[in-house]
Amino acid sequence: MPDSPMRLLILGGTTEATALVQLLADDPAFAPTLSLAGRTRVPMASPVPVRVGGFGGAGGLADFLAQARICALIDATHPFAARISANAVVAARQAAVPLLAIRRPAWVAGEGDRWTEVADMAAAVEALGRAPRRVFLTIGRQEVSAFAVAPQHSYVVRTIEPVGDALPVPHLTTISARGPFDAQAEEALMRDAGIEVVVSKNAGGTATEAKLLAARRLGLPVVIVRRPDKPAVPSAPDAAGALARLKGLRG
Repeated sequence: MPDSPMRLLILGGTTEATALVQLLADDPAFAPTLSLAGRTRVPMASPVPVRVGGFGGAGGLADFLAQARICALIDATHPFAARISANAVVAARQAAVPLLAIRRPAWVAGEGDRWTEVADMAAAVEALGRAPRRVFLTIGRQEVSAFAVAPQHSYVVRTIEPVGDALPVPHLTTISARGPFDAQAEEALMRDAGIEVVVSKNAGGTATEAKLLAARRLGLPVVIVRRPDKPAVPSAPDAAGALARLKGLRG
């Protein structure tokens, strides 16, 4: 029915997904459900229904879209969640529903930045070199294990979830925190911890950009991992742009 709310499934876990949910929560034209992978034990509160857990691949996602009578699928996942984005394309095609992605712009090196861009985490480890260094890892918990092959370094690791035994090295300091972060506080953290190099994914966005600003001010080198390729689909750079496109879909 034309007056029925448009059922949406938002693949989330990002600041853009949260922002879009806030925009949609009180709009009677839409009935959104937020989908979270479940990697964070205590996710942020949501004003819309939340589904936690995987779908079992593209086929399972397609089945859910059909069973829940979803009218549009929004891929608002992390820029490095390449598999989920690929599954979203296949599922949307199978279920014959429109797919819209939120693709935040990548960070771009500016004057004073000392970036070394690498293709993946293995290359990031190599870029640190053999000489022991004090390393600030800001790449999330899922991939810190890649640095276990370089135990000569001292690591300061910041994650939302506890690192646990994911990085078995002799010199490890862990910080549990969730962004957004302040550049002045980031600068103080790096200075106090004696950081010599920062390792980051090129996630883009404002929530964690402060670490790059702090590294620039301190003259620290940054090893930054390039984004994986994602399928070319209709997209918007932020939540406001996504909402405008959804309104166009609804008509």
